[in-house]
Order: sequence, then structure tokens, then C-alpha cells
Amino acid sequence: MGDNNPFTDQASGEPPVKRSQVVAVVWQPGGSVLSIPAIGTMVTASQDIIETVQRTFARLLGMPSLLGTQGLAYLLIGISALAYLADILWGSSTQRRTRQRDRDSGTSARLLLVLFAGAIVLAATVTMVAPSGPEEFGVVSSESDSPGIGVIEAGTNESTQYILGNGGAVPMVTYLEPTTDGVAVQPRENVIPPDSTVNATLTLSAPPEAGYYRRYIVEHRYLHVLPQSTIRTLYEVHPWLPIVAIDLALGVPFYLLGVVLLGSGRVRTRSKDRPPWHRRLWSRLTYRTETRAGTEKK
Repeated sequence: MGDNNPFTDQASGEPPVKRSQVVAVVWQPGGSVLSIPAIGTMVTASQDIIETVQRTFARLLGMPSLLGTQGLAYLLIGISALAYLADILWGSSTQRRTRQRDRDSGTSARLLLVLFAGAIVLAATVTMVAPSGPEEFGVVSSESDSPGIGVIEAGTNESTQYILGNGGAVPMVTYLEPTTDGVAVQPRENVIPPDSTVNATLTLSAPPEAGYYRRYIVEHRYLHVLPQSTIRTLYEVHPWLPIVAIDLALGVPFYLLGVVLLGSGRVRTRSKDRPPWHRRLWSRLTYRTETRAGTEKK
């Protein structure tokens, strides 16, 4: 059902849908489908803005890896890292002494570190989850074969290349898992180097009965920041375990390093009378220039 037909897909010969093939479920609070007016327009506009920002940075920096879903994750990590470094570099000794004297006011440094680490974990999770999911292949079982893998002679099979791409700067480990009969892929485990592609072999089989059949495989992707054997062991337990382990491997060291560098006190909020950062920078440069000139005169 779902395509406005008066009968189910199973009545026409299609196999039952497996849980791994379900991409999304409509939210029905109170028994009715939730509908938000103009939400599609907002999402499309947001996507256009994000893509424009990505293209701009990719062109300015000469880094095509900043495009796509993985590119968005890299941008989030970069912004988090820059904000992290800015807090370290621009924090004056006076501010640090003030933080030590007054620990009962302001924002917790630990909270800020948690937010930065959370941004990195979120970016890494998006990089792994967004490209993953079920992939559908339609097969027509026919009396005679036709060019391409879409039409196959009944009772036979055909193979083709299944291309795995990685446009990012971090290697990826992928696992391909067939979820329906009549489909096979080799090898199931692959490592994709940065900005490269790897080919697997996909084999589709056509049943003896003529008709249209859907075949599915599920792809799981993981950042290769842990040993491949560790990722494989966790994946065999559950596909989500490697994601949790990788997120911890990225977020926890970042947080601990921040605690060592910034401490665990509180960061005071800026007062309204405090000049903006560019004026403070100009004052510092001017002061140093005047001091150096006075020294030379002496």
C-alpha cells in the first residue's frame, strides 16, 4: 500500500517488507499524520543556503572535500576548532586571573568544552549516518536478457560494479549487507581512502517467474579512526556500536585536552562596556608599536 493501489504489494507477488528496508515512519500524534505548513519550503531554502556556503568555502580554499554531507561535517568540525583556538589565543592573563578569583559567576568552562565536543561528535555522526542506509535495485525478470542490469533473463543472474566513493579527507570503512533474497555483493567489507573510490561486485538474480522485483542492500559507513579489527568486532555485535565508539574516541580526548588547557573554572560573560575584539586588537598593536618606538629613542 502507499501508492494509492486498492491492493497490497504482497497481493501482486512482492515479498513482505523487512525492517531493514524501512527508511522512515510517518509520525502520527493522536492518530493523525502531523502536517506542518511550509516546512518543505523552509527545508529547501535551508539546504540551498548550506550548499551555497559549502561551495563558497570549497572554491576559496580549493577543497572539493567540503562539498556534500561529509563536507558539511568537516565545516562543523573546523568551526568548532576555530572557536576553541580563539578562546585560547584571545583570552588575556587578566581574564584568566578574573576567572580564578570569581568562580561563582559566568559560564562553566566545562560546559563550553562539552558544547564544542558535542559539535565534533555531531559532525562525525552525520558523516557516518547520512551516506548509510538501504539501497534499492529494481530487477525485471524477463524471457530474454537486455543490456544493463535492470532486465535479466528469468532464472539467471548478472553482475555489475558497485562503486563506493569517499569525497572526504578521512578514510572510511564500509559494510554492505544484503537484506533480501536474490542479491549478493563482494567484498562486504571495504576501506575507502580519502577522496577515492573502491569497486565492489554486485550480483542480482532474476526469479524463474516473470515480473518486477526489488532487491535491497544496506550500507554502513564508519570513520577509520579506530583499528579496522575493532570496528569489525563492534559491527558484528550491532551496527550502531562502532558509531558510539568512534564518537567517544573523538569527543573525549577533545574534552580532556580542553580541561588541561582551559581549566575547569568559569568563563565570565563580557560586560556591555567592554570594547569589541577588533578594537582591543588594534589597541594592543598600537601599544606595542608605541612601546617599541619609545625603546628605540632611548
